Amino acid sequence: MKIIYFLMSTLVLVSCSSNKKTVEDNAVNADFVLAFGSCNRVDLPNLLWDDVLNTEPDVWVWGGDNIYADTDDMVALRTMYNVQKEQSDYKKLIESTDILGTWDDHDYGLNDGGVEFKAKDASQQEFLNFMNVPDDSPLRKRKGVYNAKKYEVNGHSINIIILDTRYFRTKLTPDTETKKRLKPNEYGDGTMLGEVQWNWLENELNTSKSDYNIIVSSVQYLSNEHGFEAWGNFPHEVDKLAKMIADSNAGGVIVLSGDRHISEFSKTNIEGMNYPVIDFTSSGLTHAYRGFTGEPNKYRRGEVVFTESFGILEFDFKAKKVDFKIVGDNGIVLEKLEQVYE
Repeated sequence: MKIIYFLMSTLVLVSCSSNKKTVEDNAVNADFVLAFGSCNRVDLPNLLWDDVLNTEPDVWVWGGDNIYADTDDMVALRTMYNVQKEQSDYKKLIESTDILGTWDDHDYGLNDGGVEFKAKDASQQEFLNFMNVPDDSPLRKRKGVYNAKKYEVNGHSINIIILDTRYFRTKLTPDTETKKRLKPNEYGDGTMLGEVQWNWLENELNTSKSDYNIIVSSVQYLSNEHGFEAWGNFPHEVDKLAKMIADSNAGGVIVLSGDRHISEFSKTNIEGMNYPVIDFTSSGLTHAYRGFTGEPNKYRRGEVVFTESFGILEFDFKAKKVDFKIVGDNGIVLEKLEQVYE
């Protein structure tokens, strides 16, 4: 099933050039608050943890590149994870908030790495240690870090589906014809998730009765023209996920992504669905693509944010509405999108 470019939408955008508002200024009585972010170096100051804490999130979701290790040395990897865990404001977040997340290439251990990374099993155990997963958890025996958790809220629920876009991901195709790094594989060539994870994801969507289903992908799902890592490098799997979402009739499917050192909203309509799919990219926490001068993304809504930021989703079950916000230092809301799910 092909993704169809969606022109008509019910959204409100606050551009980066408009009068800045803080999260507190825009506060609503949200029933549930999800905060997330990606691209976090432990050797750089993180000025956003206090702002994350101020949003009082019900859950924090790591979107990948949670540290920058790029190593198969597990001692070095563990040391960097421990540095992050000892960061004072992050420790406060752990004490007050549920923590979920996935990895991306730099905490996985190999830049742009996938199935070929020989230390992936050892790296997975260090990631699970960082996430404080118990030693006897079934996740310790699973190949890959994908998992899901449902939150019940006053008769409603949110299912957070964490994908692993590294452990099973097959080879990419270098772009030798342009200045871009990568180009899409031939249609049908390769996989992002691997057969076992695909089957698991299909079951999660098909059996979900939740109001909202949040799919966490370390790389962007919709934006696919930039030539870096993205689902678009496996175009057949973009279509496979679109069809799977539509066929499942799952409520309120939203994609969260990271990786790019920019933050933006992408949005499209999928045939057979009565609501649009939003891919909310939030990146990075400690460093951003401050030299950003533009790139095409036919699904983009609003402006690209290329300063340090994190994302929040505020759920209002009565209004069937989600407020998506890109938040910068001092709680400044840099961009906002509102979506109603009828």
